[in-house]
Amino acid sequence: MEWTWIAAGAAALIIGIAKTSFGGLGSIAVALLALALPTKESTAAALLLLITGDIIGVMRYRRSADWSLLRALLPSVVPGILLGALFINVVDDLVLRRSIGAILLTSVLIQLVMTTLARRRAPDPADAGPPHRALTIGAGVAAGFTTMAANAAGPVMAVYLQLAKVEKMRFLGTSAWFYFIVNVAKTPLTASLGLFTPQVLVTVAWGIPVVLVGTVIGVALIHRVPQRAFDVITLLTSILAAGALLIV
Repeated sequence: MEWTWIAAGAAALIIGIAKTSFGGLGSIAVALLALALPTKESTAAALLLLITGDIIGVMRYRRSADWSLLRALLPSVVPGILLGALFINVVDDLVLRRSIGAILLTSVLIQLVMTTLARRRAPDPADAGPPHRALTIGAGVAAGFTTMAANAAGPVMAVYLQLAKVEKMRFLGTSAWFYFIVNVAKTPLTASLGLFTPQVLVTVAWGIPVVLVGTVIGVALIHRVPQRAFDVITLLTSILAAGALLIV
């Protein structure tokens, strides 16, 4: 029981930090909550804690969002969310953890390849904008599926936004609005699956103040981190999250 509360508290703190600084950390929080609660119920607890962080993130970075990227991406998220809800309904906890871990690891590998390719040519601000339409649709479906199944769309979004060549603050603003819109939209589906149990609600009530503390830490950190370090930390935290979900 003591380990359960330690894991849940650490997850809540990490969610707060992730929502105002390094988004890839959010997937580590998902893995910790999967240790503290049954995997399916942990996704519901993570969802409510993430929405708490989303509200702070939107308040903090709302003016930095790139709405052209969001308009391109959001429509294709819907089928991914529906697929994720179906997936949760038909698989057990172990299959869910392993599947999401594998998806995250694949996303990270793609991110590594794209980052390596991007270094071979000098960045051109004129190239900024939505990636190819087919890639946008694929990223949207993947983000919708992973966020519904395990609140773990961070690596997918990191790949997409880095391909769009967004700088640090635009990354944070666009991510903040994306997660807020998507997380609120998928809440009714999560409720329909019966995942908001009393244990989940108690965990969330206890965790919300910890999330708020984490957002303060994240704001303090992000302004001290250069763009290159931001990209590297985002990538490394995504790798750690994928590995955690594969072995827990």
